[in-house]
This record gives sequence, structure tokens and C-alpha cells, in this order.
Amino acid sequence: MHTAFHSTIARLGALIATTVLAATTALAAFPDRPIHLIVPFSPGGGTDSIARSVGVGMSQALGQSVIIDNKPGAGTIIGDDYVAKSQPDGYTLVVATFAHAVNPSLMPRLPFDTDKAFAPVILLARGPNLLVVRADSPYKSVKDVLAADRAKPGELTFASQGNGTSAHLAGEMFDNLAKVKMAHIPYKGAGPAMTDLLGGRVDMMFATAAAARPFVTSGKLRVLAVTSPQRSAAMKDVPTVAETVPGYSVESWYGLFAAAGTPAGVIEKLNAAAKKGTERPEFRKQMELEGLTVSAGSPAELDTFVRAEEVRWGKVVKENKLKID
Repeated sequence: MHTAFHSTIARLGALIATTVLAATTALAAFPDRPIHLIVPFSPGGGTDSIARSVGVGMSQALGQSVIIDNKPGAGTIIGDDYVAKSQPDGYTLVVATFAHAVNPSLMPRLPFDTDKAFAPVILLARGPNLLVVRADSPYKSVKDVLAADRAKPGELTFASQGNGTSAHLAGEMFDNLAKVKMAHIPYKGAGPAMTDLLGGRVDMMFATAAAARPFVTSGKLRVLAVTSPQRSAAMKDVPTVAETVPGYSVESWYGLFAAAGTPAGVIEKLNAAAKKGTERPEFRKQMELEGLTVSAGSPAELDTFVRAEEVRWGKVVKENKLKID
């Protein structure tokens, strides 16, 4: 009996040692194949360009390729759901944005529980959206937009990269605070939304700085205002929406999440690699041009930030009785 007990204990000890060794070996080997960054929008928008830029640095730090997979649709839910249901091994990450924090209050039936389905990795950057119109648009200021909408309520259109995105909620908040009513036109990403804005099929967009910047620089779009409470250091001459519509404030952000249950050691490696990605001069320059501030802190920082955003926007959605078009 005594011997049997001892041999059971020995077997148990050996099993634990083997399991620990296997886990340690797996972690030491991570990553031994390419990492997939899921972008929940079509190619050509701000999230896509940030993913590609940070992916270069991550790939260098990890010694593996970082593949960008665009999975657009349903206001980022398709891409989010893909990661929520992926293996929790750190090989599949989602580049989350504003919509990640708004969808729980905006969408009554999500296919996952946002607070439980994901493991935070890193908050990459945050910054304002820009209210943009075509260069030949008759609107030269926020006051012009308000006057046009009051003259013909419901006729002005604003594009967004999808329901529940920062561009969508920025427009809804504008309507709400300025007591106007514009028509929202959602797309599957900033790329197709920009195409229609430039083609004259929509009047304006509260675009992320990352998506709008190239067209502003090339002179195809005019910036009327920034959505942050203060003017942007990158665009000091551009007024804030709040200067005309008091109390107005919307901010975009970009962060990386893995599936819940991803080992802490793997998350640490991914966090360190993404941090390296944000330190590349090319990435910093891109952020600076777009008026974005690089964050690159701990996984806990992203978690705290997103939970606070969920609460803040949950209130806005409820108070304004916002519904998906």
C-alpha cells in the first residue's frame, strides 16, 4: 500500500514535471510559425495601415512573419468573432478599435462576451478623428454643415467604416449635441467609405486621422475640425468640433487582443514585440503625422482603458437611444 502510494506520487510528480516542461518548451519555442493579425476592416483604411506598420516591427522582434488578414463586416464583429473562437495560443490576434468597446452596448446579441472572450495584449495608439469633406465641397466650417442641415434636415450624408465604429458614433454624437439629423451610410471599412466620399456619393466623414491623412495631404479632402476636446498638436490650425458644438469629444484607438486563455508568457512576448514595433522611427513618424499618441504600455493598461470606454459609450448609446441602421 505504502509502495503503491509512493509510486502514484512519483507518477504524479513525473506527470507534473512533463507538463511544466512541455509548457516551458512551447513557450520557449513561441513563435515557431507565422502570426496572423486580423484587421476587421477592408484593406486601405487606418486600422489596416497601422496593422501593417506595427507588423513589420513585430516580425523583426519575433523572427517570424506577421501576416495581415482582412476580415471585414458587421461593424468589426466578423473579425472579432474569428479571434474569439481561435486557439488561445497567441498565433491569432485582432487589431481592435473603438468599435470593440461600443459594440457590447450597441449590438444586443454579440456572438461572444467582449469582457470574457479576449486577452489584452497592448494599447498601440490613440487620437482624434477628423471631420472631412471633399476639397470642392461648399462646406468650409462646422457652422456651414449645421446651417445646411438645418435648411434641409436629413439630406446631408456622412460615411463611416461600419456600424459602431468611431466615425459612426462621432456622427451620431454630432447630431445629438447639435440637434441636427444627418443620414449615416455605413461601409465595410474606411477604404470603400473614402472612395465614395471622394467620388461625391456622400457629403462628409468623421474619419480616423489614419484613414483621412493621405487624402488631406494630397489636397483631395479638406479638414473642417478635429473630434478631440483640444486641438491636435499635428494640426494646430484646425479647430475642434467642440468650439462650435460644446461638450463634443470622440477619440479613436488601436489595440491588440488575443483569444482568452492565451498563456501569460505568450502575451508577454507579444506585448514586448508590439512595443518594439511602436519604437520603429517609421511607425512613430506615421503616428505623429496622423496626430496619434503612441501608448505601448502593459496588457492591464489596455484592459482598464477599454473597460472605461465601454462604460462611457454605453451611457451615450443608452441616453441617445442609438440603434444600428
